[in-house]
Amino acid sequence: MAIDFVKVFDKFNSLNILIIGDVMIDAYWWGGVNRISPEAPVPVCAVNDKESRLGGAANVALNIAAMGANPILCSVVGEDYQGHQLCELMKKQNMDTNGIVFSSNRPTTVKTRIIGNKTQMLRIDEETDANISLSEEKIFLDKIESIINTEKINAIIFQDYDKGVITEGVITKIIEIAKRKNIPVTVDPKKRNFTAYKNVDLFKPNLKELKEGLKIDFDNVDKDVLVEASLLLHYKQKIDKVFITLSERGVFMMDFTKKEAEITMLPACLRKISDVSGAGDTVISLATLCLALGLDSQTIANVSNFAGGLVCESVGVVPIDKNKLLFELLK
Repeated sequence: MAIDFVKVFDKFNSLNILIIGDVMIDAYWWGGVNRISPEAPVPVCAVNDKESRLGGAANVALNIAAMGANPILCSVVGEDYQGHQLCELMKKQNMDTNGIVFSSNRPTTVKTRIIGNKTQMLRIDEETDANISLSEEKIFLDKIESIINTEKINAIIFQDYDKGVITEGVITKIIEIAKRKNIPVTVDPKKRNFTAYKNVDLFKPNLKELKEGLKIDFDNVDKDVLVEASLLLHYKQKIDKVFITLSERGVFMMDFTKKEAEITMLPACLRKISDVSGAGDTVISLATLCLALGLDSQTIANVSNFAGGLVCESVGVVPIDKNKLLFELLK
């Protein structure tokens, strides 16, 4: 049966999506390079513009908002200038900052890209990857639980960047609450907490994360290998839908909620690739929105695959364009 994407996209407007994860500021310093430094054999970039954007889990929130849904972002940031700047950036996007907890024990993550003559020359990272303290974890969990109890939440996303905001304690407690309230949970994992995500509805590693998380290695990315890895995740971690992104090879999904496991494998959408940054954020956002509406696995994979391809046409980390995505799907 054909999917009416116009109706589906309209239904996105009624969804509240809770996003839990590591937020960051993606900073860009733009400039020109026309000489080498006399101090060392390095290019001199004369900066003429600076820009700060929401990144990490905050970029997932931007994607959710871009699709018309309401993102509720929960994270821990530093009690520093950048932490307050991040909240100001959220407010400019009409996002509620109620889910943000300030910590005096850690800096806000900032990734600064120096771009000279339209080429990225250097990236400077200011961050910690230490776990939040037990006292901060309790404050954070209380905040999230309060939001879940007072808002109608249609789905929860764990957007994990291994920066320490998501701990095993946070994962276990929130999944337990979600199961009790029948709220679907999706995960974009990283290495540290990979095996801690159990009993989730959709789990979206990329190939690198899959290999690191399961401690397996393979060169040929074929259907059989992906099926074997998915079975391992299903039986070890009780995951309903394993959704693996394969970069230029497309996407793979194995759905274990059916009587017989359903496999979907789609090639990548042919695009003029400018920048793959943030594509994973877009994919988990669209997959979660589609899952929250109860759409089938093939549709979830298809819509997410199209969306991930579209954002790769833009330079830097940018959210999806709802109208452009709808146009592509209707084609």
